[in-house]
Amino acid sequence: MAKSVLILCGDYMEDYEVMVPFQALLAYGVSVHAVCPGKKAGDVCRTAVHQGLGHQTYSESRGHNFTVNATFDEVDASKYDGLVIPGGRAPEYLAMNESVLDLVRKFFSSGKPIASICHGQLILAASGSVRGRKCTAYPAVGPALIAAGAHWVEPETMSACVIDGNLITAATYIGHPGFIQLFVKALGGTITGSDKRILFLCGDYMEDYEVMVPFQSFQALECHVDAVCPKKKAGETCPTAIHDFEGDQTYSEKPGHDFTLTATFEDLNIPSYDALVIPGGRAPEYLALNEKVIALVKEFMEAGKPVASICHGQQILAAAGVLKGKKCTAYPAVKLNVVLSGATWLEPEPIDRCFTDGNLVTGAAWPGHPEFISQLMTLLGIQVLF
Repeated sequence: MAKSVLILCGDYMEDYEVMVPFQALLAYGVSVHAVCPGKKAGDVCRTAVHQGLGHQTYSESRGHNFTVNATFDEVDASKYDGLVIPGGRAPEYLAMNESVLDLVRKFFSSGKPIASICHGQLILAASGSVRGRKCTAYPAVGPALIAAGAHWVEPETMSACVIDGNLITAATYIGHPGFIQLFVKALGGTITGSDKRILFLCGDYMEDYEVMVPFQSFQALECHVDAVCPKKKAGETCPTAIHDFEGDQTYSEKPGHDFTLTATFEDLNIPSYDALVIPGGRAPEYLALNEKVIALVKEFMEAGKPVASICHGQQILAAAGVLKGKKCTAYPAVKLNVVLSGATWLEPEPIDRCFTDGNLVTGAAWPGHPEFISQLMTLLGIQVLF
């Protein structure tokens, strides 16, 4: 039986904290409904980018627009196997909504898994779901949880996760890999084939979702995942770009999160990796001019190892000369690069279409992440079984 999960959304929830679990769970074969009080399927929630930049509290900027795919007023809690509550600022007002609190209480009293992150635990506190339970959260939420009778667990790092019975709590989106993995296992999921090493080819102003969603999705599958950028070392960051579809003739761009690299490009042992992922955004425009990048891509392709590239990432594949004779899609504006490289163009209709040809997975844009991740999982022999 397929599992079904509900995500509780609101305006200015944290951008990563809704989209990463949403698309990761879909990629693993879980049915996911995202709802927001006062909104219907097809309506949009605005999201917020929260990150620590060395000030006394986190910064906030505008994130992507997130489209809910179900209607809150039609939700029947009994039809779902679990609940996810993102953080951000949305929980501040959702915690005052009696319909939201009633919904959470139904999940809690049934013993179904509830996974809540960052400020989402404000809703747990308001619903009376934390009394006597161990839980963590973003540190500023601690006083509310203590007042609600929780056994507060101070997060030693912002990746901290705690499980107590049917409650899974995490401090921030940095902890998504453990948070999502615990939730999958609480749903009865088993991960197989996860002994894989995956390399991400990063650059400044790569698309925010297109690096973090697959990166954390594969970490949650217990894979070893590294991210590198030419001329940068482990621990350094790449700024990202938020590319969104907002009714203009092309996508809009806003600043995204800063993405932290995990390895040093110049120190790579390429044969030690099982697959390569190339995010899109604006980074591929300049990475495609880098001879070391081109050599790296050729090495993966010539070895027949899985290569997954999305959106503008195919500009790098075209520059590397590895697309000749391949079937390939990309963001439509990259069609020229794909066709001139000798590939057969596959129209992305709709924009979330992805295709596999041999060892190559290509996608058109971040809405296609569930298919993109799932197809790469298949090439790597990774499964989530329920």
